[in-house]
Amino acid sequence: MAKQHAWAHSAHPRSPSYLFFSVVALSFLSLIALLIYKVDNFASQTKTIVGHNLEPTPWHLFPPKNFTDESRHSRAYKIIQCSYLTCRYAATVGGAQPSEGQEEERRGLVSSRTPPQCPNFFKFIYRDLEPWMKTRISVNHINEAKEHAAFRIVIVEGKLFVDLYYACVQSRLMFTLWGILQLIKKYPGMVPDVDMMFDCMDKPTIERARVENGSLPLPLFRYCTTEAHFDIPFPDWSFWGWPEVNVEAWDEQFKEIKKGSQAQTWLKKIPRAYWKGNPDVESPIRLALMQCNDSNLWGTEIIRQDWAEEAKTGYERSKLSDQCNYRYKIYAEGYAWSVSLKYILSCGSLPLLISPQYEDFFTRALVPKLNYWPVSNVDLCRSIKFAVDWGNTNPSQAEAVGKRAQHLMESLSMDRVYDYMFHLISEYAKLQDFKPVPPSSAQQVCEESLLCFADDKQKEFLKKSAVTDGSSTPPCTLIKRPNPNFFTIWNDQKRKIIDNVRDMENRANAAIT
Repeated sequence: MAKQHAWAHSAHPRSPSYLFFSVVALSFLSLIALLIYKVDNFASQTKTIVGHNLEPTPWHLFPPKNFTDESRHSRAYKIIQCSYLTCRYAATVGGAQPSEGQEEERRGLVSSRTPPQCPNFFKFIYRDLEPWMKTRISVNHINEAKEHAAFRIVIVEGKLFVDLYYACVQSRLMFTLWGILQLIKKYPGMVPDVDMMFDCMDKPTIERARVENGSLPLPLFRYCTTEAHFDIPFPDWSFWGWPEVNVEAWDEQFKEIKKGSQAQTWLKKIPRAYWKGNPDVESPIRLALMQCNDSNLWGTEIIRQDWAEEAKTGYERSKLSDQCNYRYKIYAEGYAWSVSLKYILSCGSLPLLISPQYEDFFTRALVPKLNYWPVSNVDLCRSIKFAVDWGNTNPSQAEAVGKRAQHLMESLSMDRVYDYMFHLISEYAKLQDFKPVPPSSAQQVCEESLLCFADDKQKEFLKKSAVTDGSSTPPCTLIKRPNPNFFTIWNDQKRKIIDNVRDMENRANAAIT
């Protein structure tokens, strides 16, 4: 019996090694669970260029982005990988960099070539930066501008860092940053260190009227400005493509529009004023325009754009190149400025601009009766009809104005867009009285990290708009600072032309009544 008991005891011995491995396994699993929790928690606090953990801008609300197409863990992995690992990995495996001798040779080649002179409207860089010319820009000014900004851009030694505060609608932020990365690639070693606050929504916010006597306005970049604001206009995201509505990068899109404009001669184009867009964007002008939709009475064709329906058909009925078969194209501002202006000007039709309040960086080159026709927002329908009647009575003159508008946009190649960015950033950087340093909360952004976050369609658009190599020619030569009265004289001259057109309208209307 004792032997049997001893045998039974020995058949089931207590195994210290078994207990040890059990404890180790449990500890390991607990560590893994803790690690997963920590990673997930870290990811849940990481702000990304596509909008993770960011609220919409409070000054222009839009539906917050959701990322329900991914599991929580896969989303956390993507955030960590794209935000913190991709740029570092790309730097280590990016291939052989040019040697110092090769880079010196490239710079010598660039410096030996004579660049063209920049277009006249580049002068407005001086006007946009004029408030800080004497006093310069301090780091305190930058920090104070944060309350109006969606993100902060810091460039140091050719590397781009971004500090994120709010989400931007659609892919605006992604494509804006992509454009800056292409600028750095196009002019390697030439883009200065700089610190810029940027808002990605439409309406300017730094009002001239609210700046107290003697105080400086806050430096803030955005896509547009007005005569009543200090916001600094910067080329908008759509120059590198707008995948949400199938609009290609600028150079390619312009070629398609110009080709479409040549499908019919001027006299065969429909002799009416055409507009297609969304009036439901808190735009009084667009709502008033909808009342002018009468081809017999006003000579117009006004079409309400239903973006949801257009998306179902892949935007086939919204191709910009198919909308140039009218002699007259109407531009009506939306909630604020609209990217549609550059596509309307590209058609070769006579552009009818309805009293634009907002301006972006290139619209300073617009001159009434030279490359567009000014339409009044007072008695709107009658003003449009007058423009149509004038154009149909003077077809060669109307065609010439449309051609000059198209030529203006053709001259605005991506080379010139990059040159404008380069000179604007360079002149702005000269005004900063501090050495830019990325804040601790900023993340480095590189091409690889943007592509890491991009979906398939965004990747396609980004890659198609990429700069392939450094430029062999330097940026265009910036015109010297003009006489201080230049901008006042410029605006006065344009106002006189518009007043002249209003007088023509009034006389024509008086003759009818």
